[in-house]
Amino acid sequence: MQITMTVNGTDVTNEVEPRVLLVHYIRDVLRLTGTHWGCDTSNCGTCVVLMDGQPVKSCTVLAAMADGHAITTVEGLATGGTLDPVQQGFMEEHGLQCGFCTPGMMLTARALLDVNPHPDDTEIRRAISGQICRCTGYATIVRSVHWAADHPAGMTEADAAGGDPAALDDSAGTTTEPGAAAAEAARAIPASQTEPEEVTA
Repeated sequence: MQITMTVNGTDVTNEVEPRVLLVHYIRDVLRLTGTHWGCDTSNCGTCVVLMDGQPVKSCTVLAAMADGHAITTVEGLATGGTLDPVQQGFMEEHGLQCGFCTPGMMLTARALLDVNPHPDDTEIRRAISGQICRCTGYATIVRSVHWAADHPAGMTEADAAGGDPAALDDSAGTTTEPGAAAAEAARAIPASQTEPEEVTA
């Protein structure tokens, strides 16, 4: 049978067998392997993608059921080469270790923030309750979602500068390279303090 769906903003049409699961269609036909395949029984939530903006476990959805719908995979989160705030949050707060559950977690977080821009801990934990992470203990994942909620525009220059406005001030001249200040200070130390004294026999 022929199916057509929008995947990460692009319309795709393919012939598939009626029994093919969406997770296998995404991975094997479309070659979008960021969607991971875990338990195959809807228990782990690793395979979550967004269908019309809602999280679904793609191991229990037939590809034919997605016909005419919009699918977002983890590859579709970044736009124009810029990471989604959720992706940046997982980097900033170390919301991953092995990374196997991370694509599904990030997509669920994006769906949550789209309808609830400022969720509390309980709301975040409830949203990801259908997904299993055996590495992080979930605390860093929750912090990652909070980071994304606090930075809806993503990483700003001030964030990149560690929150120090002075680091963005160009009025003092050129930007100092990392380690340059220490090197300059070392050059200012008298030679008698930096060079060992000559030892005579």
